[in-house]
Amino acid sequence: MGTIDGFMQGLSLAVTPELLLAAFLGALAGTLIGVLPGLGPVAGAALVLPLTFAYSPAVGLILIAGIYLGAQYGGSTTSVLLNIPGDASAIVATFDGHEMAKKGRAGPALTIMAIGSFIAGTVGLTILVFTATSVSRLALNFGPPEFFALTAGGLLALARISGGSVAGGLLPMILGIAMATVGLEAATSYPRFTFGNNDLSLGLSIATVAVGLYGISEMMYMIESRDADRRPMRIGMRDLMPSAEEWKRAVTPWCRGSLLGFFFGLLPVPSATLSTFTSYKLEQTVSKHRKELGKGAVEGIAGPEAANNSAAIGSLVPVLVLGLPFSATLALMISAMVVQGIQPGPMILTQRPELFWSVVAAMVVANCMLLVLNLPMVGVWVRVLQIRRPYLVASIVLIAAIGSYSVSYNIIDVRLMIAIGIVGYVLRKLNFSLASLLVGLVLGPLIEKYFMQSMFISRGDIGYLFRSPISIGVWTLVAIVLIGGLFTPLLRRRRTRRPKPTTDETQTTDDAKNMAEETHG
Repeated sequence: MGTIDGFMQGLSLAVTPELLLAAFLGALAGTLIGVLPGLGPVAGAALVLPLTFAYSPAVGLILIAGIYLGAQYGGSTTSVLLNIPGDASAIVATFDGHEMAKKGRAGPALTIMAIGSFIAGTVGLTILVFTATSVSRLALNFGPPEFFALTAGGLLALARISGGSVAGGLLPMILGIAMATVGLEAATSYPRFTFGNNDLSLGLSIATVAVGLYGISEMMYMIESRDADRRPMRIGMRDLMPSAEEWKRAVTPWCRGSLLGFFFGLLPVPSATLSTFTSYKLEQTVSKHRKELGKGAVEGIAGPEAANNSAAIGSLVPVLVLGLPFSATLALMISAMVVQGIQPGPMILTQRPELFWSVVAAMVVANCMLLVLNLPMVGVWVRVLQIRRPYLVASIVLIAAIGSYSVSYNIIDVRLMIAIGIVGYVLRKLNFSLASLLVGLVLGPLIEKYFMQSMFISRGDIGYLFRSPISIGVWTLVAIVLIGGLFTPLLRRRRTRRPKPTTDETQTTDDAKNMAEETHG
């Protein structure tokens, strides 16, 4: 099946009532989750993950992907109106977005971000459609050693980059892999770390861990937040239209951000967050209005917001084509596939092409829906921000408890959710990376699987894992990331320890410069 034929088939499936409703609900829920400060796409996807198990695989994937994209749209709304980022990727929107709001240009700022998100999503989806088949064919040459290098190496790189420090990323990663070993061992069905409890023989539910790790811990953060009483400004439909000058200044940053963000989405990094900061830095370098950045410049919101959404689309490529999630939200997509009996990886495009193309086409539909939802419903999102914090927290905790219990209808899942929520809160307070833990939990079984397959093929030869050119290349990149991260603190210490010149030395140097100038003069 060709690329165009596959996409057209997927589009015909995407407009069926079931998938159309899933795309709409995902986009709506994602925007709502993004608007609510501190909740984030991971917590939202974790809350709906248990509900997706009762429907077809396409419904579950589209619902989670719609939430992921919608949260990127809605996360910047509070950045503009309240100067409170909805999640980490919306931090950059506070730099110029809230400054525009102070000048009475909050409506145009929201419009520029919404249009930029739509353009970036369209660009990203177009690149995804025309490159997915080629990437999938390349990935078909991968064997167990190559996939072990991608999963284990990618997890190490992600843990190193996302944690801020070595311990901040690697420690939660180890904890996540350890949690993945709970239950029956796949090859021999030997119980591991069940402590005689039959309820743990099936392992820890990823949905339960995700809801506790992000949902419950986020609620604890919301309870202690000092921003609970802040109220947004009112915006009407008439206030949304940017001026002709603002439209003109936004076009080039939209294009730059769209291409930059898609590239970041392919990398094993927190792409949505890093792409926004990189895009902002790029605008500071190349923009004609760079002196206005930080004071309410259009370029400061147009470029980063486009990069944010394009990165979200780009990050779907490793998930749908390689089966490798580079963020916690996408790890939940892998979980939804595994629970439905679908093996993530390059074979999905040949074995289940209708599923792949229906998800991609549904993202195109959801991208259009998000544009419609964000601009006309801006008044609704402002009212949502006015909900009192106690009612909001109580409702989300109730939904989280129901979702965890519905996985296997066992009360132990609810208890685990609360316990893991407390652990997640403590880890966040200590600046550990929660994404490393969740991705480690998802990739742990895959790492073990590819390792066992490699050992079976090579009859126990550990060197078999590092002989192919692809494996060597992946492990070389991982080593560069890890070693580079270890040397960064040392370089910073050398800079801080470097002695400053004394007053006499400075005076002597200045005198020498003056004498040289006089001589050449």
